[in-house]
Amino acid sequence: MATVHEPTVVGVAHFNAAEDAAALRGAMKGFGTDEDAIIEILTSRSNAQRQAISQAFTHEYGRDIIEDLKSELGGHFEDVIVALMLPPAEYLCKELHHCMEGMGTDEKVLVEILCTRTKKEISEIVEAYERLYNRPLAEHMCSETSGDFRRLLTLIVTGARDEEAGVDQARAAEAAQQLYDAGEAKWGTDEEIFNKILAHESFAQLRAIFEEYKNIAGRTIEQAIKAEISGELSEALSAIVECVENAAAWFAKRLRSSMQGGGTEDKALIRIIVNRSEIDLAAIKREYESLYDKTLQSDVAQGETSGDYRKALIALLGPA
Repeated sequence: MATVHEPTVVGVAHFNAAEDAAALRGAMKGFGTDEDAIIEILTSRSNAQRQAISQAFTHEYGRDIIEDLKSELGGHFEDVIVALMLPPAEYLCKELHHCMEGMGTDEKVLVEILCTRTKKEISEIVEAYERLYNRPLAEHMCSETSGDFRRLLTLIVTGARDEEAGVDQARAAEAAQQLYDAGEAKWGTDEEIFNKILAHESFAQLRAIFEEYKNIAGRTIEQAIKAEISGELSEALSAIVECVENAAAWFAKRLRSSMQGGGTEDKALIRIIVNRSEIDLAAIKREYESLYDKTLQSDVAQGETSGDYRKALIALLGPA
């Protein structure tokens, strides 16, 4: 995947878990809560450091730090802080579970989490999901989705993707021809071929396939998908294509859409900023500015986010 490693959160050098745990305990004890201290500590530590703080907190005070934070905080600010305190794979599992529970399923969340990850990230999510919910992710997902969309996600979740290996140009040309024959060259579209290739090939190999496709078809694979395929499957396949080519730009667009229109999609805003802060959030910020001619910070600051919630998100975004 074309993910550039450009985090905005890298943790602190002279880290002391017991000291941080004591400072957080102090920020939550007594009359009123010191939200600024909580933001200051938790947004500048890496997730590994936050896990160490959590252990030190339990060790020192016999208490669960997440429960304590929840009892002191509220609203979306609480959501950001809890998201920061969970191990990344567990947090994404909770988001997946939430988007499938109850009436209806939020397919956008399934696409955002499952179609944009490497094979290793997917296997961590799958393992954590079963541990947390005592049922396989693939099984839960199959009961909530249908058709070609379900088949694509199942292939991804069951680890069908090749590991990142060298690129085989001859195979890339062959796969590009198969995609062309399955879509533009025929009446109707053979979605199965699209699913198979886009869920199986490594990201490096897919990049080569998409180049070859342009040579054969005279237009991009993305244009072909939009023209040939509709609905959730089109969204999912496009997400894979865009993330192979430029993951940061895909996430920048998703952040933009979460802040546009009537009301903010806060869960998406929190999920992307928290989850990408140790991966490529600096690159996402850059793409955002080049796409929309304004900084991500300014849009978060002007959006409907309030007070401490906004402060925490902006702290994670790092300097403008």
